[in-house]
Amino acid sequence: MKLHLTTAFSVFTALATCFHVHSQTNYTLQKALQTARNNNPILKTELYNIEIAQTDVISAKLRPNLILNNQLLQLMQPSYFPVNSNWFSERTSQIWWQLTKPFQVAGQRKYKVEVADKNVAFAQKKYTETERDLFSQVATKWMEVWTAQKQLDIIQTAKDNIDSLVITNKLRYKNQVITQTDLFRTELLEKQYDIQYKTSRQELINRQKELKFLIGTQDSVSIDADDAFLFAIPSDLDSLLNQSLQTRSDIQAAKSLMDASESNIKLQKSLAVPQPELGLIYNPQNRIQYFGIYATIDLPFFSRNQGEIKKSYLLQKQAEQNLLTIQTKLQTEISTAYASYDLQRKNIENFKTVLSQSETILENVKYAYLKGGTTIIDFLEAQRSWLETQQQYYYALQQYRQSYIQLLYATGLINQLAQ
Repeated sequence: MKLHLTTAFSVFTALATCFHVHSQTNYTLQKALQTARNNNPILKTELYNIEIAQTDVISAKLRPNLILNNQLLQLMQPSYFPVNSNWFSERTSQIWWQLTKPFQVAGQRKYKVEVADKNVAFAQKKYTETERDLFSQVATKWMEVWTAQKQLDIIQTAKDNIDSLVITNKLRYKNQVITQTDLFRTELLEKQYDIQYKTSRQELINRQKELKFLIGTQDSVSIDADDAFLFAIPSDLDSLLNQSLQTRSDIQAAKSLMDASESNIKLQKSLAVPQPELGLIYNPQNRIQYFGIYATIDLPFFSRNQGEIKKSYLLQKQAEQNLLTIQTKLQTEISTAYASYDLQRKNIENFKTVLSQSETILENVKYAYLKGGTTIIDFLEAQRSWLETQQQYYYALQQYRQSYIQLLYATGLINQLAQ
């Protein structure tokens, strides 16, 4: 019976382990961006704006409906009724049937369709800009997970190092090789690292949950900490500026808005032209059949759509100013992002020597301490120095990668990385 229970438990554990592995996905930065592009709930909401804009195209293409008008006039004084007639006789009433249709003139329908089409293009460009902002958030959060993972790895390494030393020192204290103070110092550092490890682990879990929401997945997420996510970036600042001025999504959206505003001016001017309404009349009066033609047009003495025309010109000026502002902002963003990226890249190159030296010092001091060639004070100082150097290195690496992401965002290349 015990054997069966043990076997069943083993099978259950294996299945649970397989399920856990299957339900957790390892994300590179590019994969995280691609997943967010397809699954992010914010993008799914924004996508409806394009479909909503497309419905305006359908409305703009529709032609005005026919208008059917019916009037009934009844003779009210019986003294005027014809002989042998009554209230319900055709000779005591008049019926008016009128069928008309408004006509769009001066290119009104054409410009409505043109404005609607350009508003769809603007909605699409604006959606791309929303993607760019979201990709920046996803990349930043991915980097926060990466930072938390590296911090946890560093603490784990330091903790393992001290744990092994505590075991060694307990044995050495038992053999009266070291003092109780030396043992307590190593145990105290072990407890400190244990607290830091738990804190770092919770920080990693929190950042993973936030990344999970941004990429829009139900599975547990982890990142590929070895992903370098290198992307081809022009080597000089002028090339970056010229490329971004042509391709960045907010520039494209601003240009699209200008196109829409120009078409809107044409539309509002065409709407100043009165819209005629033409049709036919059928009017039986006292059994006598009448047929006529109906035509009406408003006389533009007062309203000639002056307000909307003026507004359309102001909207055009606003769109032009918006484009100029974005272009100026873009140049500032790219120049500062490129300067930060270049500085952080050089910092990383200079840090590699310091990192190697701190590891060598720790190994030498640890060996000397275990051989009795130095005190525990020297070892603990070397340990703290190693940990600080590791943390400073990964902080510098984080700053470098973050500056790289900021440069991708500023230039608009982050959208290409998500493809």
